[in-house]
Parts: sequence; structure tokens; C-alpha cells
Amino acid sequence: MLKTSESDQKPLWLVIIQLLRWHKPEGRLILMIPALWAVFLAADGKPPLPLVGVIILGTLATSAAGCVVNDLWDRDIDPQVERTRDRPLASRTLSVKVGIGVGIVALACAAVLAFYLNPLSFWLSVGAVPIILLYPGAKRVFPIPQLVLSIAWGFAVLISWSAVTQNISAPTWLLWGATVLWTLGFDTIYAMSDREDDQRIGINSSALFFGKHSPTAIGIFLAGTVILLAGVGILVNLNTAFWISLVIATLGWFWQSLQLRNSELPNPVYGEMFRQNVWIGFLILAGMIVGSF
Repeated sequence: MLKTSESDQKPLWLVIIQLLRWHKPEGRLILMIPALWAVFLAADGKPPLPLVGVIILGTLATSAAGCVVNDLWDRDIDPQVERTRDRPLASRTLSVKVGIGVGIVALACAAVLAFYLNPLSFWLSVGAVPIILLYPGAKRVFPIPQLVLSIAWGFAVLISWSAVTQNISAPTWLLWGATVLWTLGFDTIYAMSDREDDQRIGINSSALFFGKHSPTAIGIFLAGTVILLAGVGILVNLNTAFWISLVIATLGWFWQSLQLRNSELPNPVYGEMFRQNVWIGFLILAGMIVGSF
């Protein structure tokens, strides 16, 4: 269970919050953003408030479960990585048994919320579960594990859109593609801070796969995101507000791509760029909402 030998012992509830990463909200918000993109676009900017609540709570429960699953997979790897060595399961502050229990509760909460959705959205939610459970293992066998994460992120779009329309259309797939590429972009940025540790341990990441070409690859992913979002804007006939937000987002991503070409960036900068993507995502969401009227 919890360690008792440390003088700075934390209460169980606080350790569980750390396990769920609720003390780092940007990781929770960045999953919520594509889901909100989809639910507002599918409903022409006016989704039912109860559905918005279910989507928000569902993304929080799902990301919580994902964090627990990831840490259970990586409890023997995380201690060897500077950024992750203090996670509760890695530091043995929390037992595996408690971790499994918390993960089951998080998945159960997500399942209860999924029953509010229509059958298509419900089964899409079920389809996302194996990817969430297996993603952490991808870094051991697949050269670009961030692609698996990106596909998991894309389910947020499919579930949320179909929750409004009960179908999946051309704009849905464009938004799904934009989400996959955006996730590949920001998560490759995030992975750049762990390159030395990942290479030493022998696990895969997109930052290692693309190597010195990572800034170019990230730039291509983000450019593709802009193109696909523009396609969504055209298909659903969004007005000027959306295009202004997309231009500002494009400038932000372009600036990030330029910064990444500096090979001497300190590791904390990559985390800051990741957090900047949360604000960029919410800016685009605001443009979508206002642009729908």
C-alpha cells in the first residue's frame, strides 16, 4: 500500500490524484478539446447541455483510466526516466493492487456515462477501450507508439459527433484526421524531452523514430492539421470567427515548428510547448462555436 517510512507522507487521496494526473490538468484538457470540437460542430454550435456534461465527464474518466493503465504497464520503466520517476506506482508510493482498483473505478465511471449515448456512440466507446488498454505496450513493439495514442484520441471525435447526429459523415472524418495529426504533432513534441532516457532503456517513440527530422515531421503533422480543419470549416460552413482562430493557431504552430529546429532547447521547453497546444485547441474551439452562428 502506501509507504510509511517517509517523513513527507502524503494522504492516499492526494497520491491517487497524482496517479490520475489531476494535478496536471493540461493532459486531461487536451483530450477533452477534440471531443468538444466534435460535439459543438455536429450540433451547429448549440449542443444539449446534458450531452456536453457527459462528454466532459467522459473524457475525464477515460483519461484517468488511461493514466492508470499507462502507469501499471510502465511501473518498472518510469523509475528510469527523469520525468516520470516520481509517479506513485513508479516510486512504489502506491501499490499495484490499489492502482488496479482505481483504474477499474475510472473505467466503470466512463462505462456508466457511455450508457447515456446512442447505440453507435456507445459501441464506438467500447471499441476505444482495447486501444486505451494496449497503447502503453505499443512503445515496446511499435516504432511510432504516438500513432496508437493519436488513434485513441480520434475516438473522442467519432464518439462525440455521432452522439449528436447518430451517424458519421465526411466532416467527421476530416475532424478525426485533424485530431490524429494534431496529437501526433504535440505528443512528438512531448516525447522529445524523453529521447535520451527512452533510447537508453530501449523503448520506442516518434521522437526517436524521426530523429533529427522530428521538427520537420512535427511541422508536417501540424500543417496537415490546419488543412483538415480548414476542410471541416468549409464543409460545415463556419463563418469568419473560425477562420480568424485558425489563422492565429497556424501562426502559433508555425512558431513552435521554428523553435524546434534549435537542437539546444532545454527539456522543459518541450513541456511548455505541449501546454501551449491546450490554449491553441481552446482557441480553435471558441472559433468553432462563434463561427457556427
